[in-house]
Amino acid sequence: MSDQKPKALVLDFGGVVTRTLFETHALTEHALGLAPGTLDWRGPFEPSSDPLWLKMQADEISERDYWRTRTREVGRLVGEDWNDMSTFVQRARGADPRAVVRPEADRAIRAAHAAGIRLAILSNELDLFYGKAFRESLPLLSLFETIIDATYTKILKPDSRAYAMASEALGLPAGACVFVDDQKRNADGALAAGMLTVHFDVARPARSYAEALAHFGLITA
Repeated sequence: MSDQKPKALVLDFGGVVTRTLFETHALTEHALGLAPGTLDWRGPFEPSSDPLWLKMQADEISERDYWRTRTREVGRLVGEDWNDMSTFVQRARGADPRAVVRPEADRAIRAAHAAGIRLAILSNELDLFYGKAFRESLPLLSLFETIIDATYTKILKPDSRAYAMASEALGLPAGACVFVDDQKRNADGALAAGMLTVHFDVARPARSYAEALAHFGLITA
């Protein structure tokens, strides 16, 4: 087994780089003209109140199924027929997508880049959920040398081939990569593929980023 120091930080996108839609209900309600408190599903922040989330966590439905259902529900609330998750995100988050980037993510990504750590995104649905225009409006993503997006590859985490695509794109062995994801099944998949992993806690983003950067010997304030 290699004892080499890791060289690359590989991040999931939604929930890790951006705040989850659960965290931005107030922003969504304001943008869509909904009464405060209309959106009461809280996912990982209050699992017991979100049976659909619990079904996803039990692998009875996929993450895509979960958000497809929520997209249709919110569309109906505004009297429209929504089928694409990107419609939900774009309508819910207004004209400035940068407003939903986690400040902890911004700091950690910039610190990693400044330290010479290579950066990659490995997402199951970046453009599918967020849309190409959303991605292109985020200057922070210019710091990443590669983005592996299953919107196009059709290979979803935790399939071992997804992690292999990331390490191959970087030209690094899996063991030289630290992978961060807010879905435990995806973190477990990366671990099985040989990567160092951090299961990102959306309720404690600063702690999760500190854990990730500590693998590279970087200490955050």
